[in-house]
Amino acid sequence: MLSKREKIAYGLGDTASNIVFQTVMMFLTYFYTDIFGLAPAYIGFMFLAVRIIDAVTDPIMGAIADRTNSKHGKFRPYILWGAIPFGILSVLAFTTPDLSDQGKMIYAFVTYTLLMLVYTAVNIPYCALGGVLTADPQERVSVQSYRFVCAFIGGLLVSALTLPLVDYFGAGDKAKGYQLTILLMSVAGVAMFLLCFAGTKERVQTVVERKTNFREDFKALWQNDQWRVLSVAALFLLTGNVLKNTMAIYYVKYYLGAPDDITLFITLGMFGSMLGCIVANPLAKKVEKVKAYIGLQLAAAFFCALSYWVVADQLTVAFVVFIAWNFCFNAATPLLWAKMADTVDYGEWKTGIRTTGMVYSSIIFFIKLGLALGGAAAGWLLAGYGYQADTEQTETARNGILLSFTLFPAIGSVIVAIVMRRYLLDSAKMSEIQLELKQSAS
Repeated sequence: MLSKREKIAYGLGDTASNIVFQTVMMFLTYFYTDIFGLAPAYIGFMFLAVRIIDAVTDPIMGAIADRTNSKHGKFRPYILWGAIPFGILSVLAFTTPDLSDQGKMIYAFVTYTLLMLVYTAVNIPYCALGGVLTADPQERVSVQSYRFVCAFIGGLLVSALTLPLVDYFGAGDKAKGYQLTILLMSVAGVAMFLLCFAGTKERVQTVVERKTNFREDFKALWQNDQWRVLSVAALFLLTGNVLKNTMAIYYVKYYLGAPDDITLFITLGMFGSMLGCIVANPLAKKVEKVKAYIGLQLAAAFFCALSYWVVADQLTVAFVVFIAWNFCFNAATPLLWAKMADTVDYGEWKTGIRTTGMVYSSIIFFIKLGLALGGAAAGWLLAGYGYQADTEQTETARNGILLSFTLFPAIGSVIVAIVMRRYLLDSAKMSEIQLELKQSAS
């Protein structure tokens, strides 16, 4: 059984990651449209273009990590090596240089691309590390619960502090405010990555070490049918999630007409997310993980759709429903990541090849593809609705923002629930697989 200290150390890595991930989800589109001055349609193009790059770099990073053998293990070294570049590029992405419109477009594309590349180099090994801390399926849920509580502490810091710090540091200059705010958060993030590296240990090793090439790894990965299920689920999950979180600022500011309550709205949502992660582990002990996950996604879809019928002057109701959605949606998150580790074991059991880095990197690719599609959809939908930055919106734009915040993301959760009905690695099956793997190792 892992110590609480090691679980917290592992979780700090996602606190650091979420300082950037949640900032990208909640503020980057708004920063690009209202501060940086980019057209929403271009932002959508940029987000998708970077995902094309990820289509190449993500599996390569996974394969490299699988082949890494150092005194620090396969995955931990990349947390150490990538921490400082990750912090620097985070600041550069939220910096507004004095350039022409075309120059700003190029600068945004380059800095965002580099940020996502270093995110890949750190986050894929970090996620894979969670699968080799322990082989115990129940402990894996516990590890992921700790991880995502820590992750949402990072998100809470972002939601609660970003806009107040922007006002404080900027003193009227929001561009400067964003830059200095992200600088402060990045310094904290680098320190957390280093604590994560120092406080964890890799324990799960390949049953039989085999030398394989990229082609054989890809073949083994494709034969893992449960990996395919999780990949499709991850795509729809993140597309809906990012669309909703991106539109949250616009929803509060332009639909609810409460711009002063943006920070409170997203901060209370983060509290709901943290509570959801806390209940994930005890829930998994009482309800079979697959059934629990499907039920939570359907509950999230219900609350997400319910927001459509909340009228603009029902501010308290809007807050409550948003908190409930965050609770249900993120109570399912640790369960999903525990399933990824189970999928690695299943792949080794089925093919004889353990592709930890490849499984995580490829699912993370679909997560980032969902991140791109959700962000791109937000930009394109805003452009299609005729959104104009920082001004009174037309009725068409207000209704479009409402749809994009409510019904569209709800559809994503329903699709995820349907896809996960094909996931077969329940507790009984995983016990069988673990036993056979142990027998093969002895």
